[in-house]
Amino acid sequence: MGLAGLMLSGCFYANTSQVPIGVTYPYTEQQRMQAAHHWEVLARHEAAGILRNERVRFLDLHVPQPDGLHAGAYSGGEFDRGFRSLLTSELVSRGANLTTQYQPSGAEIQVEVEVVEHRDRDYIRPPFGTYTALTAGVAVATIPFNQWSEPALALIPAAMVADTVSGSWTHTGPEEVIVTTQVVNDARILYSSSNIYYINGGDRRHYAPHRVAREPASPTISVTDSW
Repeated sequence: MGLAGLMLSGCFYANTSQVPIGVTYPYTEQQRMQAAHHWEVLARHEAAGILRNERVRFLDLHVPQPDGLHAGAYSGGEFDRGFRSLLTSELVSRGANLTTQYQPSGAEIQVEVEVVEHRDRDYIRPPFGTYTALTAGVAVATIPFNQWSEPALALIPAAMVADTVSGSWTHTGPEEVIVTTQVVNDARILYSSSNIYYINGGDRRHYAPHRVAREPASPTISVTDSW
């Protein structure tokens, strides 16, 4: 009886903790934005979302250019200019009413971009199925050595597995970008949509040129006449 009580007390303490235990979120996916075509895909998505909104569909819409943005708004960078142009083209092609100047009875489309840099990101587990795919590839590759006349053919099954599952994998870096598109009428927000993407570290200047360190100026060498 005493032994049973001791075992139960041991199980109790083994299944408790003085601090919360870190766990992961359910498996999710997040896309990487690394081509101008991806900007076009986002512009197409936002144009469809804007025109599905009943409060926005029939308004005169204005997409301000970077030089005409109100004070404090995001400005600069290839993404800023490119995405606004792509969004304008998508809206016009879908029959939206676009104006070159803001109309008091219409609405303005605003784009905000926030670059997030994780400075202390912990271990990230490999993509779902990585170990299974690699293990299956190795297991399949070892079988034909005793059955096929050409040993080099043994690599084909593993290559087929890798080609099948690796096309959707990409590097998970420490930098992300949050792109928010809003339709604003006076002080009212009629539409708001935010999307999050991974970005390559070297592409930060596309989204936040003001956060890219400038290259130090080359030192000047003065030459004096010794004559």
